[in-house]
Amino acid sequence: MVEVRSEEEILRTLDADGKLEGLPFMPEMLGFCGKRYRIRSRAHKACDTIDWQQFRRMESAVHLEELRCDGSAHGGCQAGCLLYWKEAWLRPVDALDGAMPPEPDTHPHGASGNALLAATQVGTNEAGQTLFSCQATELLRATKGLLPWWEPSQYVDDITSGNSTLPRVIRALLVGLFNRFQRANARFLPRFCLIRGCKRYPFIEGRATSERTPPAPLDLRPGEIVEIKSREEIFATLDEEDKTQGLRFDSEMLKYCGRRARVLRRIEQIIDEKTGRMLTIKRDTVILEGVICTGDYHRSCPRAIYPYWREAWLRRVEDRA
Repeated sequence: MVEVRSEEEILRTLDADGKLEGLPFMPEMLGFCGKRYRIRSRAHKACDTIDWQQFRRMESAVHLEELRCDGSAHGGCQAGCLLYWKEAWLRPVDALDGAMPPEPDTHPHGASGNALLAATQVGTNEAGQTLFSCQATELLRATKGLLPWWEPSQYVDDITSGNSTLPRVIRALLVGLFNRFQRANARFLPRFCLIRGCKRYPFIEGRATSERTPPAPLDLRPGEIVEIKSREEIFATLDEEDKTQGLRFDSEMLKYCGRRARVLRRIEQIIDEKTGRMLTIKRDTVILEGVICTGDYHRSCPRAIYPYWREAWLRRVEDRA
C-alpha cells in the first residue's frame, strides 16, 4: 500500500514541462493525490508501442491497482492506459505509521498545474490537427534504452517483484525462442518454412476471403454482456494479415475466446502514440471490462493494455444474469 503525495509535493519534483526523468505527470492523475492504493506491478520495463523495437527499460516506477487515464485532458482519448507512477510521487503507507519518509528530490523550478495542462498539447500538424503529449507518446524519452531479450536481470525482476512467476517466465522464454526461429526461417529460407508457414506462436490463421460479407454490427453499448467467439469463428473473419477490417487480432486475445465479459465502452478515438494525433475509429470496436493483455507472449509486460475488439469477434448475451 502506498499513498500518492500531495499535488504540491509532486509539482515540486517536476521540471517546467511537468515531467520527472522524461515521464509526464498528467492532469488526469491529480485526482488521485492524497489517496492510498495498492501497487499492481513494478513498471521496470515496457513494450515499445511507438517504434515496435521490443522492450525498453524503465526506472523507479510502478503501476497502481487499476488506475487508468480517462483521457479528460487529452481530447477524450478512450485508450484507458494504465498510469505510470514514479516512486518519488508516492510514500509507503507503512512509513506513515512511524518515521516520515524523506521528502522527494525537488526540481529547481518545479511545475504548476497550468503547466501540466499546457503540456498535454504540443502544437498541430500540417493538416491542422492537434498533437497531444502523454505518458504513452513520451515512452521513448521516459525510458532508458532498449532492453534486449537476453538480458537476465529483467526476468529476475519479473519474479522477485511478483509481476510474474517462474513457470510463466520460462514458458515465455521458450515461446520467444521458437518465434525467433520462425522469423529466421522466414527470412533466410522463406520457400522452405518448416512449421506452420513460419507463423508466430500461438498460431493465428486468418481464413476470410475477399468475397465474405462482414456480419451486421451489433451496436454494443456499455454494460452489455457479450461472449467472445471461438477461435475458429474469429479466424473465419481474419484476412491473411490476421486482421478484420484493418484491426489485428493479437495472440494475447486468444485466451479469452469462449469467455463472457461486460462491455466497458465503445472505442471511437485514441491518440496515435507515434505522432500524437487523434485517430478516429470508424468501425464498430469496443473494450471489455477486465479483459487485458497479460504479457504471456510479450515477456510479462506489465502495461496491461486493453485489447480492442471488433464486434465481428463477439456475440451479444441477452441474459444479463
